[in-house]
Amino acid sequence: MNMSLWETLAQWKSDYTWVDLSLELSPNTPHWYGFDPLAVKPLYTFENTENVFQAYQYTLSGQYGTHTDFPRHFDPQGRFAHEFGVKDMVYPLVVIDKSAAVAANPDYVLTKQDVLDWEKAHGPIPAASFVAFRSDWSKHRAEDYEHKDPQGNSHYPGWDLEALTYLIDQRNVAAVGHETPDTDSAVNAGAQGMICEDFVLKRGKLNIELMTSLDQVPPVGAIIFVTFPNVKDGVGFTSRVFAIAPR
Repeated sequence: MNMSLWETLAQWKSDYTWVDLSLELSPNTPHWYGFDPLAVKPLYTFENTENVFQAYQYTLSGQYGTHTDFPRHFDPQGRFAHEFGVKDMVYPLVVIDKSAAVAANPDYVLTKQDVLDWEKAHGPIPAASFVAFRSDWSKHRAEDYEHKDPQGNSHYPGWDLEALTYLIDQRNVAAVGHETPDTDSAVNAGAQGMICEDFVLKRGKLNIELMTSLDQVPPVGAIIFVTFPNVKDGVGFTSRVFAIAPR
């Protein structure tokens, strides 16, 4: 009997760090302001009944909490969730840390120069990789994710279109991810629309939002798993995202 894969898994569990990059799911989970909170309805419970099991009905938008946006979310000709296979759930993970810049300026956008600086330090970003923008935004309280000013305008970081153009057209990455509710910074989205998210999805790439704990994975060397249900004609769905990283 060939047990090499089992042995590899045992080694991964013993010798590597496993990091959950997804938010806990509840009615209080951070989400885009245009969606309702998760609703939980008891269907069968133990309390004061003779039921031998419990079951609940969960009602939520597809793009709730940590989630995957599929190309069809923005592209009328793009691929749905069911058109991505299980091999599309695992990638080399690249983490570009601009958390210090975001702490100084919540409207910060990750630029092409930031990507080039990362490559100068770590080497070329590999094709078919997942590039994550670490901003440490997930350290905010859920109610502070929109970070509104006294006039009611949101302020949170995002990607620059030139950076994404370089990553997708020059480096051919497979997916991008971030800790904020949008690909675009709040200020840029308000001024020019969601042009960065539109670009990513119309290039046929995956866009993962509302990630967390990117401070626990290295800039290079980890593997990321982006898991989602096989939803027929799905345009976005809550996802469990995790990484395996060297210690």
